[in-house]
Amino acid sequence: MESQALIKVWDLPLRIFHWLLVAGFFIAYLTEDDLLTVHVWAGYLVSGLLVFRLIWGFIGNDYARFSNFLCSPAKSIAYLKDLITLKTQRYLGHNPAGAAMIVLLLVSLLMTVITGFAVYGADQAAGPLAAIGSANEKMWEEVHEFFANFTLILVVVHVIGVAVESYIHHENLVRAMLHGFKKK
Repeated sequence: MESQALIKVWDLPLRIFHWLLVAGFFIAYLTEDDLLTVHVWAGYLVSGLLVFRLIWGFIGNDYARFSNFLCSPAKSIAYLKDLITLKTQRYLGHNPAGAAMIVLLLVSLLMTVITGFAVYGADQAAGPLAAIGSANEKMWEEVHEFFANFTLILVVVHVIGVAVESYIHHENLVRAMLHGFKKK
Protein backbone atom coordinates (compact mmCIF):
# COMPACT_ATOMS: atom_id res chain seq x y z
CA MET A 1 0.00 0.00 0.00
CA GLU A 2 1.32 3.39 -1.00
CA SER A 3 1.85 5.84 1.86
CA GLN A 4 0.27 9.23 1.40
CA ALA A 5 1.91 12.53 2.14
CA LEU A 6 0.44 14.41 5.07
CA ILE A 7 0.03 18.13 5.56
CA LYS A 8 -0.41 20.02 8.82
CA VAL A 9 -3.87 21.57 8.71
CA TRP A 10 -5.08 22.06 12.28
CA ASP A 11 -2.48 23.82 14.44
CA LEU A 12 -2.08 23.05 18.14
CA PRO A 13 -3.91 26.16 19.44
CA LEU A 14 -6.94 25.37 17.26
CA ARG A 15 -6.99 21.72 18.35
CA ILE A 16 -6.69 22.66 22.02
CA PHE A 17 -9.49 25.22 21.53
CA HIS A 18 -11.71 22.61 19.87
CA TRP A 19 -11.39 19.94 22.55
CA LEU A 20 -11.57 22.40 25.45
CA LEU A 21 -14.73 23.83 23.89
CA VAL A 22 -16.23 20.34 23.68
CA ALA A 23 -15.37 19.72 27.35
CA GLY A 24 -16.50 23.17 28.52
CA PHE A 25 -19.82 23.04 26.71
CA PHE A 26 -20.71 19.54 27.90
CA ILE A 27 -19.65 20.23 31.48
CA ALA A 28 -21.82 23.35 31.49
CA TYR A 29 -24.70 21.57 29.77
CA LEU A 30 -24.67 18.61 32.15
CA THR A 31 -24.27 20.57 35.40
CA GLU A 32 -27.00 23.22 34.93
CA ASP A 33 -28.42 24.24 38.33
CA ASP A 34 -27.18 21.18 40.20
CA LEU A 35 -23.55 22.31 40.39
CA LEU A 36 -23.80 26.05 39.87
CA THR A 37 -20.14 26.83 40.56
CA VAL A 38 -18.96 24.21 38.06
CA HIS A 39 -21.58 25.38 35.55
CA VAL A 40 -20.48 29.00 35.89
CA TRP A 41 -16.77 28.20 35.55
CA ALA A 42 -17.46 26.04 32.50
CA GLY A 43 -19.39 28.99 31.05
CA TYR A 44 -16.43 31.30 31.71
CA LEU A 45 -14.17 28.75 29.98
CA VAL A 46 -16.46 28.72 26.92
CA SER A 47 -16.54 32.53 26.98
CA GLY A 48 -12.75 32.78 26.99
CA LEU A 49 -12.47 30.17 24.27
CA LEU A 50 -14.87 32.13 22.07
CA VAL A 51 -12.75 35.25 22.47
CA PHE A 52 -9.67 33.21 21.59
CA ARG A 53 -11.36 31.74 18.47
CA LEU A 54 -12.45 35.14 17.22
CA ILE A 55 -8.88 36.40 17.54
CA TRP A 56 -7.40 33.19 16.09
CA GLY A 57 -9.76 33.55 13.14
CA PHE A 58 -7.69 36.57 12.11
CA ILE A 59 -4.16 35.69 13.23
CA GLY A 60 -4.06 31.86 13.23
CA ASN A 61 -2.65 29.67 10.50
CA ASP A 62 -4.21 29.74 7.02
CA TYR A 63 -6.72 26.98 7.79
CA ALA A 64 -7.87 28.70 11.00
CA ARG A 65 -8.43 32.10 9.41
CA PHE A 66 -11.98 33.10 8.61
CA SER A 67 -10.80 34.61 5.34
CA ASN A 68 -9.71 31.13 4.23
CA PHE A 69 -13.02 29.34 4.67
CA LEU A 70 -15.99 31.67 5.15
CA CYS A 71 -18.19 31.69 2.08
CA SER A 72 -21.63 32.69 0.90
CA PRO A 73 -24.72 30.81 2.10
CA ALA A 74 -25.33 29.85 -1.55
CA LYS A 75 -21.97 28.05 -1.68
CA SER A 76 -22.75 26.21 1.57
CA ILE A 77 -26.17 25.18 0.24
CA ALA A 78 -24.65 23.98 -3.04
CA TYR A 79 -22.14 21.93 -1.06
CA LEU A 80 -24.96 20.36 0.99
CA LYS A 81 -26.82 19.46 -2.21
CA ASP A 82 -23.68 17.68 -3.46
CA LEU A 83 -23.36 15.99 -0.07
CA ILE A 84 -26.78 14.38 -0.51
CA THR A 85 -25.42 12.56 -3.56
CA LEU A 86 -22.23 11.67 -1.59
CA LYS A 87 -20.18 13.47 -4.25
CA THR A 88 -18.60 16.47 -2.63
CA GLN A 89 -15.35 18.22 -3.35
CA ARG A 90 -12.68 17.50 -0.73
CA TYR A 91 -11.21 20.44 1.15
CA LEU A 92 -8.03 20.38 3.20
CA GLY A 93 -9.52 22.88 5.64
CA HIS A 94 -13.16 23.55 6.38
CA ASN A 95 -15.63 22.81 3.60
CA PRO A 96 -18.50 25.26 2.91
CA ALA A 97 -20.93 23.32 5.12
CA GLY A 98 -18.34 23.25 7.89
CA ALA A 99 -17.86 27.00 7.49
CA ALA A 100 -21.59 27.57 7.95
CA MET A 101 -21.56 25.26 10.97
CA ILE A 102 -18.69 27.18 12.55
CA VAL A 103 -20.60 30.44 12.19
CA LEU A 104 -23.78 28.90 13.62
CA LEU A 105 -21.92 27.30 16.52
CA LEU A 106 -19.98 30.46 17.37
CA VAL A 107 -23.12 32.62 17.29
CA SER A 108 -25.18 30.11 19.27
CA LEU A 109 -22.43 29.64 21.85
CA LEU A 110 -21.99 33.41 22.14
CA MET A 111 -25.72 33.82 22.75
CA THR A 112 -25.62 30.98 25.29
CA VAL A 113 -22.77 32.70 27.15
CA ILE A 114 -24.32 36.18 27.08
CA THR A 115 -27.70 34.93 28.28
CA GLY A 116 -25.91 32.79 30.87
CA PHE A 117 -24.22 35.92 32.19
CA ALA A 118 -27.66 37.58 32.30
CA VAL A 119 -29.19 34.66 34.24
CA TYR A 120 -26.25 34.64 36.66
CA GLY A 121 -26.58 38.38 37.15
CA ALA A 122 -30.36 38.26 37.60
CA ASP A 123 -30.38 35.21 39.90
CA GLN A 124 -27.16 35.61 41.87
CA ALA A 125 -26.29 39.32 41.36
CA ALA A 126 -22.88 38.04 40.25
CA GLY A 127 -20.73 37.92 37.14
CA PRO A 128 -20.20 40.51 34.42
CA LEU A 129 -23.93 41.36 34.31
CA ALA A 130 -24.40 41.43 38.10
CA ALA A 131 -26.29 44.72 37.93
CA ILE A 132 -28.89 43.45 35.47
CA GLY A 133 -31.56 43.03 38.14
CA SER A 134 -33.97 40.17 38.67
CA ALA A 135 -36.98 41.59 36.80
CA ASN A 136 -36.46 39.45 33.67
CA GLU A 137 -34.75 36.44 35.21
CA LYS A 138 -37.28 33.90 33.88
CA MET A 139 -37.03 35.30 30.34
CA TRP A 140 -33.20 35.16 30.46
CA GLU A 141 -33.37 31.56 31.70
CA GLU A 142 -35.65 30.53 28.85
CA VAL A 143 -33.48 32.21 26.21
CA HIS A 144 -30.35 30.70 27.78
CA GLU A 145 -31.88 27.21 27.73
CA PHE A 146 -33.04 27.70 24.14
CA PHE A 147 -29.53 28.55 22.94
CA ALA A 148 -27.91 25.78 25.01
CA ASN A 149 -30.30 23.24 23.48
CA PHE A 150 -29.90 24.73 20.00
CA THR A 151 -26.12 24.46 20.40
CA LEU A 152 -26.52 20.80 21.36
CA ILE A 153 -28.55 20.18 18.19
CA LEU A 154 -25.84 21.91 16.14
CA VAL A 155 -23.19 19.72 17.80
CA VAL A 156 -25.12 16.57 16.83
CA VAL A 157 -25.44 17.81 13.23
CA HIS A 158 -21.72 18.69 13.26
CA VAL A 159 -20.74 15.20 14.44
CA ILE A 160 -22.97 13.60 11.78
CA GLY A 161 -21.38 15.87 9.15
CA VAL A 162 -17.89 14.86 10.29
CA ALA A 163 -18.86 11.18 10.09
CA VAL A 164 -20.36 11.55 6.59
CA GLU A 165 -17.39 13.57 5.35
CA SER A 166 -14.97 11.02 6.82
CA TYR A 167 -16.83 8.25 5.02
CA ILE A 168 -17.04 10.03 1.66
CA HIS A 169 -13.37 11.03 1.55
CA HIS A 170 -11.97 7.96 3.35
CA GLU A 171 -10.22 9.90 6.09
CA ASN A 172 -10.64 10.07 9.82
CA LEU A 173 -11.43 13.71 10.55
CA VAL A 174 -11.59 13.13 14.31
CA ARG A 175 -8.04 11.77 14.26
CA ALA A 176 -6.99 14.77 12.15
CA MET A 177 -8.39 17.06 14.86
CA LEU A 178 -6.27 15.17 17.40
CA HIS A 179 -2.90 15.25 15.61
CA GLY A 180 -3.48 18.07 13.12
CA PHE A 181 -2.57 16.28 9.88
CA LYS A 182 -4.65 15.37 6.84
CA LYS A 183 -3.83 13.55 3.61
CA LYS A 184 -2.48 15.98 1.03
